[in-house]
Parts: sequence; structure tokens; C-alpha cells
Amino acid sequence: CSWSFEEKLLKDEGFRKEYEYLEAEFQIIKEIIEARKDKNITQKELSDLTGITQGDISKIENGNANPSLKT
Repeated sequence: CSWSFEEKLLKDEGFRKEYEYLEAEFQIIKEIIEARKDKNITQKELSDLTGITQGDISKIENGNANPSLKT
């Protein structure tokens, strides 16, 4: 069969629902990282510009944080 591993996993309804639930979060993380890199700034520089600690920016980019809308 020529299906990819991801395609096989997505056939499982439980996996697919969780994947779809988290997809928006992963897309936001990707956009944050890409925007920071497009501006050629470090996490520390972004921290200085936003007032969000560098550690928190790292957690956000790694998917290990649950920032509020205010953040």
C-alpha cells in the first residue's frame, strides 16, 4: 500500500479527532516561529519587544504552554 504513516493514523477516528482538534494550535505555533524568523529576530529579541519572557516564548513555540488570548 502506498499510504503514508500519517494517512494510516488518520484512518483511526480517535486519532483523527485529536489531530483535527490540535491542528489549529500547531498552525498558530508554526506562524509565530515563521514570523519571528522572517523578521530575523531571536526569542530574546521578541521577548524584549513584547514583554513576554524568553522562557515563555520558548514554551509557546514548543507547544508546552497554553497562553491566554491576552498573551
